[in-house]
Amino acid sequence: MKFRKKHRNESEVFTDSLNDILFILLMFFLITTTQANPNVKAVNTPHASKDRKVKQTVTVSIDAAQKVYIGQREVPPALLDSFLKIELDKHRKFPGDTLTVVVNADSISYHAGFIKVLEAAKKNNAKVAVNVKN
Repeated sequence: MKFRKKHRNESEVFTDSLNDILFILLMFFLITTTQANPNVKAVNTPHASKDRKVKQTVTVSIDAAQKVYIGQREVPPALLDSFLKIELDKHRKFPGDTLTVVVNADSISYHAGFIKVLEAAKKNNAKVAVNVKN
C-alpha cells in the first residue's frame, strides 16, 4: 500500500498592514498622554443651576497709562464716582435695578485705580465683572 503524502498549504499571516496600525496606535497614545497633565490638581468648581450671562450695561476700562474710560470717554479719576453714577442712572429702568459694571483692566494697571472703580460701583448698587487683559 502506498500512502500519499498530502501537501498541505501553509497558512500565512500578512503583516504588512500591522506596521501601519501599530504606528497609528503609537501616535495616538503619545498625543493623548501629552494632553493629560499629571501636575494639575483636580478641583471641584461651582456650577450654577442656570447659565446666566452678564449684561454689559456699563464698561469701565483702565489702560496701561492708568487712564480710566467709561465707554469711550476718558474720565478724570477724581470724578469717577459722579460720572459712573450718571452713566448707571442712564441705564437704570427702575429705581431698584441692580446693574453690572464690566471692568476691563490692563494687566500692568495699578490696583488703586481698580479699587476706586469697585468702590464707586458698590456705592451705586451695581455688580462688578472683571476682565483683565494682558
